[in-house]
Amino acid sequence: MAADGRPGVLVFDVNETLTDMTPLAARLEDIGLPGHLLPVWFAGVLRDGIALSLAGGRATFAEVGGDVLRTLLARRGPGGADPAAAVDHVLTGLPELPVHPDVPEGVRALHAAGHRLITLTNGSADTTRAVVDRAGCADCFEAHLDVQGADGQWKPAPAAYAYALRAVDVPPGAATMVAVHPWDIDGAARAGLSTVWLRRTPVPYPSTARSADREATGVADMARLLGAAPPG
Repeated sequence: MAADGRPGVLVFDVNETLTDMTPLAARLEDIGLPGHLLPVWFAGVLRDGIALSLAGGRATFAEVGGDVLRTLLARRGPGGADPAAAVDHVLTGLPELPVHPDVPEGVRALHAAGHRLITLTNGSADTTRAVVDRAGCADCFEAHLDVQGADGQWKPAPAAYAYALRAVDVPPGAATMVAVHPWDIDGAARAGLSTVWLRRTPVPYPSTARSADREATGVADMARLLGAAPPG
């Protein structure tokens, strides 16, 4: 919500916030890695991408994701799938990911209530467009952004949130970050945005991070929390 209580800009994270990444586990199994390594891979991508940004380096999500996959494959030992083909097989699954079941209803309700919806991802805006379009709610979003527009600085760098605000021409107080990741909530809060934490799992919110302004179990729950009724 905007500082004056009117509908404002809702800035959605994408990976795990809107998308269900669990189908990628099957792609890991296709290349000879156990599916339970999916959270390890994704955490490694975030770790290395954010660390690179802090050090002043720049790389895309796909580049970092490929490096982490090659590391996991090397640890598995010799033999198995060709690394280049294996990386391609996993990464090409990203645009095919489904959204969480609550997402279409929630974003339609928020859009109908007058909120402006955009996405901001450390991944690819093109991937986001593909996912949202397939989910049938592309018309609810006015822009899909990625951190390449912020000189490649991954969230939670302040520059990433500043880029999103410039893109929609609003001050921080008129925007709300929506994410499942506490580090994203913390970063957005430090950049002056309001925040909604989507608690999709029982994992507790870290005590060291800035608290979210609101908490919801999903996008549809958040819409109800903000007084946005599902469209008839």
